[in-house]
Formats: sequence, C-alpha cells, structure tokens
Amino acid sequence: MAKQIDVENLSIYYGAFKAVEDVSMTIEPKAVTALIGPSGCGKSTFLRTLNRMHEVIPGAYAEGTVEIDGINIYGEGVDPVGVRRNVGMVFQRPNPFPTMSIRENVIAGQRLNGQKTSKSEMEDLVEQSLRGANLWTEVKDRLDNPGSGLSGGQQQRLCIARAIAIQPEVVLMDEPCSALDPISTHAIEDLIEELKSEYTIVIVTHNMQQAARVSDKTGFFNIEGTGKPGKLIEFDETQTMFSNPSNKETEDYISGRFG
Repeated sequence: MAKQIDVENLSIYYGAFKAVEDVSMTIEPKAVTALIGPSGCGKSTFLRTLNRMHEVIPGAYAEGTVEIDGINIYGEGVDPVGVRRNVGMVFQRPNPFPTMSIRENVIAGQRLNGQKTSKSEMEDLVEQSLRGANLWTEVKDRLDNPGSGLSGGQQQRLCIARAIAIQPEVVLMDEPCSALDPISTHAIEDLIEELKSEYTIVIVTHNMQQAARVSDKTGFFNIEGTGKPGKLIEFDETQTMFSNPSNKETEDYISGRFG
C-alpha cells in the first residue's frame, strides 16, 4: 500500500511570489520522513504540494514533478481529488466535523468520494480505522456521540482514523501534536510508529526532539530572509542529521542557535 514519492526540482508559487525553491528528495515507503525548520521556511507549503492541497489557495501553483509510484501528480489530466484519495492529510489542530458522530466522522471521506458500501462493510471500516488509530477501545460504546465531545488527543486520533479510512498510500501530518498535551503527544507518536508499517508518512514538526524520536529521515528547510523563498538545506538519515549534520546551517538550527 505504501508508495515512494520522488520530488524533482519543485518550486512553489503564490501568484508572483516564490514560496519554495527547487526542492528534490526521495521519500521512502513504509518510513517516516520529518520536515523541520524555522517558521515561514516553506515546510508546510511543501507538505501540501504532496497532495495538491496548496491549490485551494487562489493563484497557487507548482513547477517541477512529484511522482508517487512513478506517476507525476502534476501531470496533464491528473485529477487533484483523485490524488487526495491516495494521499490523506492530518492537520495541526484536531478538526472533526462538529455535527457528525464519531462513526460518521470516520466514514466521511468514503461518503464524499461517493463510494457505495453495505452497512456491514461500513461498520467493519469504522472498527478497522479506529483500531488503526488506537481509539477503538476508548470509543466503541459511544460511536453515535459527537466527535467534538472527545478530548483533544482523542479528536486528533479520530482525524487520523478518518484519514486512513479512505485507505490512502501516503499520510501527511502537519504538526499533528502542536495543540496537544504531552500524554496525547506520546500516544500520537506511538501511533505514527505503528502506521509506518503500512503507509508512507511525512510529518512537519517544530519539535526537533519529536523529529528525532519518530522519523527515519529528516529534511531541514531554511529561508535567507523575509520575502525570499524557502529551500531544502539538508536531507539525510535522521540519526546522521542530528548527530553529524553536513551543513553549518543545519547544525546551528539543531543546536538552538536560531529558529
């Protein structure tokens, strides 16, 4: 199920403004890739290009290629909605649909995609997705309760269940723990470790300790100054980058000299 992502010479624009310049990297399947860097360096913007989510902003576009399993998602005739079916996303703040029950939240993606399944198949999907997000035992007796009634950490795991219910090949996470307490953060990190056996996972984080704990590879983005595009400075095995970075900028950021 997990797929390799090959990014070549990717530059991202918002109208005339170049937000990210000339990024190339290979994101491996069944692994966690972390993207780190100071605020405004383009890491979240880059993440959103991996499922064409940046295009929801008027005037946004990208140049270069992003190939998932050898298919360029920016190729002619490629449907962005189809891309998002294969590349799920979890956002910074837990965002369950407030008027929907826990069950309805999990299957929302299936319904939006117009996929017809029987009631028993739907119930199986709900259980499978909630188990996959380590949430089933906590909510199995209250599936008809509103998703918004869960704690922050449970809501984020519900959003992860919703993302994996569409059976994607890649899961993108944009600072999934930044709004959570330490115990909930630990639960999400454990979950990420489990999910990588089935999915390609890319996570943006401001927490370098978290990147060191959960990821196999890390990309460090930086920016020269206000109004300049963000660039990928270094991309390497996480252990190597945190113990022996090859770039002075990376070393300065990791050691806390800026950012």
